[in-house]
Amino acid sequence: MLRTVSKRSTSACTRLITGLRWRSLSAAATATNTDVQDKIRTLKKRSKLHGYTVEKVDEVPELFLTAVSLHHDKTGAKHFHVARDDSNNSFSVAFKTTPLDSTGVPHILEHTVLCGSRKFPVRDPFFKMINRSLATFMNALTASDWTMYPFSSQNRKDYNNLLAIYLDAVFYPQLRELDFSQEGWRLEHENPADKSSPIDFKGVVYNEMKGVFSSQQNIFAEAVQNKLLPSHTYGVVSGGDPAYIPDLTWTQLKDFHKTHYHPSNARFYTYGNFPLEDHLQYINDNYLQNFEAISVDTDVPSEPRWNKPVEEKVTCQPDTMAPDPEKQTTLAVNFLLSDITDLDEATTLSIISTLLTDGEMSPFYQSLLEANIGSDYSPVIGYNGYTKESTFSVGLQGIHQDDIPKVKKIIAETIDKVISEGFEQSRIDALLHRIELGTKHQTSNFGLGIIMNIVSGWNHGGDAAEMLKVNSTMDRFKQRLQDDPHYLQNKVQQYFKANTHCLTLVMSPDEKYDDIRKQGEQEKLKACVNKLTDQDREKVLKLGQELLESQNAAEDLGCLPCIQVAEIDRKIQPEVMEKTDFDGIPVFSTCQPTNEVVYLRMMSFLDKVPEEMKIYIPLFTSVITRMGAGAYDYKELSHQAELHTGGLNAGTHVSAHHTNPDDFDQGVVFSSYCLERNLNRMLDLWTEIFDRSNLRDSNRLETLIKMAAADLAAGIPQAGHSYAMTHSASSLNPAAQVNEMFSGVSQVSIMKKIAELEDNSKVMEHLVELGREILNKDNLKISVNATPQFMPKALKELDGFITTLHSDRKPEQRVYKDHTTHTKSFTASSKKTQIELPFSVNYMSKSVQTVPYTHEDCPRLQVLSRLLSWKYLHREIREKGGAYGGGAAMVPKNGVFSFYSYRDPNSMNTLSVFEDAINWAARGEFTDTDVEEAKITMFQQSDKPVPPGQMGTTLFLNNITDEMRQQSRDQLFAVAKDSLVDVTQRYLVSGQKPSSLSFLGPNNSKVAEDQSWKIVKE
Repeated sequence: MLRTVSKRSTSACTRLITGLRWRSLSAAATATNTDVQDKIRTLKKRSKLHGYTVEKVDEVPELFLTAVSLHHDKTGAKHFHVARDDSNNSFSVAFKTTPLDSTGVPHILEHTVLCGSRKFPVRDPFFKMINRSLATFMNALTASDWTMYPFSSQNRKDYNNLLAIYLDAVFYPQLRELDFSQEGWRLEHENPADKSSPIDFKGVVYNEMKGVFSSQQNIFAEAVQNKLLPSHTYGVVSGGDPAYIPDLTWTQLKDFHKTHYHPSNARFYTYGNFPLEDHLQYINDNYLQNFEAISVDTDVPSEPRWNKPVEEKVTCQPDTMAPDPEKQTTLAVNFLLSDITDLDEATTLSIISTLLTDGEMSPFYQSLLEANIGSDYSPVIGYNGYTKESTFSVGLQGIHQDDIPKVKKIIAETIDKVISEGFEQSRIDALLHRIELGTKHQTSNFGLGIIMNIVSGWNHGGDAAEMLKVNSTMDRFKQRLQDDPHYLQNKVQQYFKANTHCLTLVMSPDEKYDDIRKQGEQEKLKACVNKLTDQDREKVLKLGQELLESQNAAEDLGCLPCIQVAEIDRKIQPEVMEKTDFDGIPVFSTCQPTNEVVYLRMMSFLDKVPEEMKIYIPLFTSVITRMGAGAYDYKELSHQAELHTGGLNAGTHVSAHHTNPDDFDQGVVFSSYCLERNLNRMLDLWTEIFDRSNLRDSNRLETLIKMAAADLAAGIPQAGHSYAMTHSASSLNPAAQVNEMFSGVSQVSIMKKIAELEDNSKVMEHLVELGREILNKDNLKISVNATPQFMPKALKELDGFITTLHSDRKPEQRVYKDHTTHTKSFTASSKKTQIELPFSVNYMSKSVQTVPYTHEDCPRLQVLSRLLSWKYLHREIREKGGAYGGGAAMVPKNGVFSFYSYRDPNSMNTLSVFEDAINWAARGEFTDTDVEEAKITMFQQSDKPVPPGQMGTTLFLNNITDEMRQQSRDQLFAVAKDSLVDVTQRYLVSGQKPSSLSFLGPNNSKVAEDQSWKIVKE
């Protein structure tokens, strides 16, 4: 479970105002004034409510919500409530946490407060509640200057249960030394029972952060923030630097809690259709009234401005996945901008940043990426509004050391050109269209999206409600443009030309980097161990043994609230689709309250594509909407997509057959969405791509290949467990094998080799050949989601669109045929593979061949995966082993059961844990209550809200009908302990079914000595 907020700045293309990720902040459903909002509208300024005073009430009609801002009279705690007709209610409490060292105290405290509290004195109630809740979201997050505890749930009882757990955790945690040692860091014997065994560093956060800094991108992003804002909290690593984490003491952790986790330093947020009064009464009566106001010194001062630009250098480990070992330098020019609470200035700077860097028409895209001197933008790119004062970064990664002066010159010249020429009005119009579409596009957790987007500004005193008023904010922006035609150019001059608070950061690989890191770790360990007195050594031994006893001890969980399986609805939520044929092409339509947005998906099947061509399909999906088509070159195609759609996307899809394990579907999925008024224009763009795509622009293809290869390589440290599971599954069935080819480590290697080619002409011809097959309507099926009122027009437009597409068949032959891939020759095999990479942690996986979706054992195996994850693997891999995470997953999509670990300091020991877990389940060493809790986690996942634009995708993409879903749900309810023991013995016990082991990690001596392992060195 991810608990830390990445420091990596994201592209301004995903932001709207104040640096918000607006694509995740989208309307959940068309709504009118509701009773929920009417109750809030009765509140007046200075009204009193359960110990709170109303500060103001705000209407935000464009997002169908009414907001109220309050403060707690006794403690000064802030509360922001959003009333909206949405059953997926959200809560969070956030504290301003501003460390002045890199020991990771806010991060370790975030972990430790969740390890037991006054009312819930059990070990780790947070994780235990995952098995006892229907939450649609549960997490805890540490950023550079805040720590937040959010959750969401559609069930009123469940919401109240989680509210009690979260509030007691943050205000009355136990903060035991054992928990600090487990979650933060500790000295411990390699064998806790043997005091003669070596002593080493252990701890969940310690190993997590070692994993974080295994990534070049994370190293660079952290260095940018630390060096651009060095004077206060942003100059340190809030998540913790492994070199300094061992300096943190238990006493310092408790002191930090006293000064930072107080209501006077807290901001509460509630959202949805549950009554505000109930929230306020519970929070006040049970917690806040017990505190007195205190003076809290957690404000972040403005950064002292530099009087001249600064240049800095850092090093990193070489990237073995880089196509060119001589081109591994990264450079970015970074500017400190304005206070994020100045909403209008932040809006302007975010928009300017988007115009500068986002899309093929942007100045920096054209000057930096099209020059083909680097592989992609630098890891930090565009506007970042997560710090008190915003920043802007632009640069390149994958450049040669000799090209550093050239890149700096290009950046300076591009800024000068923008100041001189400005931005085209059509690009500004496209951005304004994106903002309009962003307020209507719908996602599944709107309430969570709000708080994630406003927390940084609100944390520094910004007006939470004003940040949501998109229309008024944009009206003011448009007025400033109208009043001053050179408004944007003047701002570029002010912030990017005349701004002396500018950092140029260069990161270069050092072959000795990893050795230096390891040496530093060993020297730190040696210093800590050498300082130990005999009494200290006894304490280390005793602490390790006490921790192990605590982790193994059975607990009475009666104090924890729990949803009962009997309270869960036994019926699925139907996803009604209607099917029709246009010119022999099946079209699936789903009428939904899409808020005047139309969602389109098209699946092109790959069953006729030659096997030797399939390795190029992921590259095809990366470039097909970005190469230009018909009358549009790639720049104009991108611009038209921005003007009329939410983006034109393509990706691979592989899904095992729901019943026959040897059959599967493989395809390319094209998707896009648009406002109703733009449907015709969106379909015109797809027509150009399908009928007149231009795949023979060699220079453009070179740029996209480099970018794709860089993105894939950068993603491995962040999702190493997923890559390990995909690889270990690939030898077990044909669907998993193709999935590895399309999206596994194999594809990363393929893209690396393609990027290394000096001549891409053969690759280009392969893509053209693929286009003839994939862009042929004979292989298509289509789905559309729209409002009932607009659906007839949408279908009419689709009929015309289909008529224009290329076909190899005569009209009388256009009858839809089955495109399922039928495999007759595949034989599952057991393999053991290490993918050796220069990481400081491992990502382990074991996969076992099981059954498809409709098999009666599939629901049992799904429940078993949850049972093993939370009742065994979490304890053994995370609590004892010190990995950041571990678990098991039954994936019906490929009919494989997988075990995994994430950022794991262990390797062979973890594989032994996987086997021990199987044996534990085979012996039935769990209770009926454990089974019920595992079933709850399954319903938690299956019952999450589905946004209107995604309704029907289960049938469309995976051919799983409502009847199949209902049958699976009925079987989930029926799962019992004896059936879990049975499937464990028949599938998972060694030798019953083919299984494979794969892991990603550093050189491993035990693997090297074992001839049964294959080592792949990338």
